[in-house]
Amino acid sequence: MLTDKAIRALKPREKPYKASDGLGLYLLVQPTGSRLWRFKYRHGGKEGVESLGAYPEVSLALARQKRDELRRLRAIGVDLAAHRRAIKAEQTEAATNSFKVVADEWYEKQSLAWAPKHAVKIIERLRRDIYPWIGSRPIKEISPTEILAVLRRIESRGAIETAHRALGDISAIARYAIATQRALSDPCRDLRGALSPRKMERHFSAITDPKKIPDLLNRIDGYYGTLVVRCALRLAPLVFVRPGELRTAKWADIDLDAAEWRFTASKTKQPHLVPLSTQAVAILRELHPLTGRREYVFPGERSPLRPMSENTVNVALRSLDVPKEEMSGHGFRAMARTVLDEVLKFPAHLIEAQLAHAVRDANGRAYNRTTHIDERRVMMQQWANYLDALRNPKVVSIQTAARVS
Repeated sequence: MLTDKAIRALKPREKPYKASDGLGLYLLVQPTGSRLWRFKYRHGGKEGVESLGAYPEVSLALARQKRDELRRLRAIGVDLAAHRRAIKAEQTEAATNSFKVVADEWYEKQSLAWAPKHAVKIIERLRRDIYPWIGSRPIKEISPTEILAVLRRIESRGAIETAHRALGDISAIARYAIATQRALSDPCRDLRGALSPRKMERHFSAITDPKKIPDLLNRIDGYYGTLVVRCALRLAPLVFVRPGELRTAKWADIDLDAAEWRFTASKTKQPHLVPLSTQAVAILRELHPLTGRREYVFPGERSPLRPMSENTVNVALRSLDVPKEEMSGHGFRAMARTVLDEVLKFPAHLIEAQLAHAVRDANGRAYNRTTHIDERRVMMQQWANYLDALRNPKVVSIQTAARVS
C-alpha cells in the first residue's frame, strides 16, 4: 500500500509507470511528473479503467474512498463505464438547463417587448438577487424551499416589493421552462402567502410632479403588450376619466369626426362629454379596425363581449415597473387636475367640470355636459400638447405647448 511519503518520492521516468495501492487502485506516474489516480476492474470478462483525479488534488485518502465506492457499485452489478456516461450526461444537461441558462433565454425573448428601463431592472434583479443563489442549479430540480430562501434574503434588507417581483420573475421563467420541456412544474405556485405582505397602496396614488411625468409617459410608450391595452394606457392620461369609465367605453358613444365622447358619469349619474384631442382621436382610430365592430372600445382578452378587466391598466403599469405607491389607473385624474391648475393655469371650474365632479353654478344647479364646452375643448387640446412636450421636449417647449390651442 502507498503512503504520502512514498508517493512524493515517486520520480518520473522515460515512460509512464504504475504504483499500486491495492484492490485495483494505482497511481499512473507520467514522464511529465504528474501522478494520476486510476481504478482497474473487470466487467463482463473485460478490463476497465476509471480515472479518479490527480495527486495531490485528490489525496490518498480520498482516492481510496472513491475506489471503495466504485467497488460497492461493482458488487451490485453496476456497469461503471455506463455509470460514468450517465453522470456526464447529467452534468451536461445541468449545465445546458440551469436556471441561468433558461432565464437568459427567457429574458432575451421577452425583453424585445419591454421598455428599456424595465428590461434593465429585470436583468439587474436576476443578476443581483437570484443568479448567485440558484443560477447554476438545474431548473427542474429547484424546490420551493430554495426559492423561498432566495426571497427571504431579499426581504431581510427590507425590500418587500422587490421580493414579490423576484417571485414573479422566477415563476415566469419556470413557466417558460415548462413550455420548452425543461421543467415539469412551477415551484413558485406553492409559495403563495409565504412572503411578507406588500405595503398597502395609497388610495389612488398619482404622479403629479411635472418632472416625473415624462418618465411615466415614456414607459407607457414602451409598452408592447396587446394593442387594446396599449391604446388604453396611452388614452388614459389624455382623457383622465375614471378607470371604470375608460374600460367600459363604447364605440356607440364616441364620434371621432366630431372628436367627442359622450356617456353617463359613473359617480354623478349625469351626462358627461369628453372633448377628444387630436392625439386621443389618433389613438382611437388606430384601435378602431380591431375593435370597432364590437360594443366595447377595450374588450376583454377572454371574452370580447365584455369590457377588459378592471385591473388591466394597473397590471400594465406594474409590468412597466411603475410602483403601486406612485401611480394607479385612477391617478391620471389627479395628475391632470394638479397640472392643469398649477402649471397650465386653467380655472378650477373647467377642470372640475371635465373631471365629471358634481360642479354647481352660483344658483346651486348642476352644470350640464355642454357647460363651457368650447373652453374645455381648448383645455383638453392644450393638455395633450403639454404631455407631448413633456414626452419630447426637444420638439416643442413646455411653455409653447401651454399656449397652443
